[in-house]
Amino acid sequence: MLNVIETEDLDKRFAGGRKSVAALNRFSIRVPQGGVYGILGQNGAGKSTLFRIALGLVRPDTGTVRVLDRQPAAASNLYEVGAMIETPHFFNFLTARQTLQMLAQLRGTRFAFQPESLLARVGLANAADRKVHGFSVGMKQRLGIACALISRPRLVILDEPTSGMDPIGIQEIRHLIRELSAKDGVTVVLASHQLEEVSKLCDRVAIMHQGSLRAEGQVATLLNGRERLRLIVQPIEHALALLNERAERDGDAVLAAIDRDDAPLLISSLVNTGTRVFEARWIKQSLEDVFLRHVFGGADV
Repeated sequence: MLNVIETEDLDKRFAGGRKSVAALNRFSIRVPQGGVYGILGQNGAGKSTLFRIALGLVRPDTGTVRVLDRQPAAASNLYEVGAMIETPHFFNFLTARQTLQMLAQLRGTRFAFQPESLLARVGLANAADRKVHGFSVGMKQRLGIACALISRPRLVILDEPTSGMDPIGIQEIRHLIRELSAKDGVTVVLASHQLEEVSKLCDRVAIMHQGSLRAEGQVATLLNGRERLRLIVQPIEHALALLNERAERDGDAVLAAIDRDDAPLLISSLVNTGTRVFEARWIKQSLEDVFLRHVFGGADV
């Protein structure tokens, strides 16, 4: 299977006062063709630097990168790769329609370009002839996504695509991204801080921290693992003492790291010692749990 992005031992440092700052540190990744791929990381993790290198906007200090099996700056990639990196900026005196027309003319298109259908697709049909000056942050994000789709690319790179959007807008963009992948066959690579959205939207994710890859794989595989029993009991100290190192306090509840087969005996033991059990339910780890464990727990791939 073709990898849309391949990097090997990428290093990139930027000048930062008296000493340089490492944005990427021997970073290697394979992003397969097809589906939606998420890049997760805190601010400064290296996500935007990785995207800029993939687009040929920044050169790595060392290492290699290929996009659609070509060098990032290959002329054909101008048509086959669309991108929105960080917050998009536009000419405020142009309308949304004029913005797309200008970019299409500058970029060149290989088909009959229809800005109306593209604006409708990102939810800006009613704002086609409004000047960008009056657009909200979320509307500019939508216009930025439309700009990334002008050439009908095979690969789309989106940096925080739902930033500044309300819940309905987030749901609409999620639907659009899924449609691009499922119906148009576009591979979408996105960075996001909204871990719940990523878990709903992405097929695979990579977790970055301080320029390094900490974890990578299918979302379902990464979420498989620890399942804990959440107990609401009184007094809570009885459960903590009985479970000892297998217990973790979570507000007014106890998270018990035990096997399912051990749950009946645990609950029976709690009741027999006079502990009142109000709730006992199994919870699976979230993508946030996985992210925090790999970023702050020091786990590597």
